[in-house]
Amino acid sequence: MNKPKDFVLFSKKHYNMDSGLVYYLMKPLVLTILIEMGVLWLLLGERRKKILGASVIVNCLTNVPLNLFLILISYGWKEIAIGEIIVLILETLWYYIFTKEWTRSAAYSFFCNAISFLSGLFIFSIQLLLSGN
Repeated sequence: MNKPKDFVLFSKKHYNMDSGLVYYLMKPLVLTILIEMGVLWLLLGERRKKILGASVIVNCLTNVPLNLFLILISYGWKEIAIGEIIVLILETLWYYIFTKEWTRSAAYSFFCNAISFLSGLFIFSIQLLLSGN
């Protein structure tokens, strides 16, 4: 059964690959790191350098592969949800290594990812509106 045309949320056509793949991987990575550091510092009150550093590392390990995968395919909400759930689980496990607290680790992962995802969705939507797509 073929998917209806409007099922695809975003496809490769939304990315100007002339600017280079590195740009399209670095932009969401840098924005995610900045947003998630802000969430940890301002919203969750985390001040420990090892946790803040761990956040940068885990985002490099999860954000780049997720965005590379999403850039290379045409995707809908199902693919986004699966990718975000995998990232949420991996980041919860990663934070647990440093906090030794499941509740805190899950909260860090959930709030950081929810806010950075919604922020990214907002930024991407504005870009689409401004570009006329």
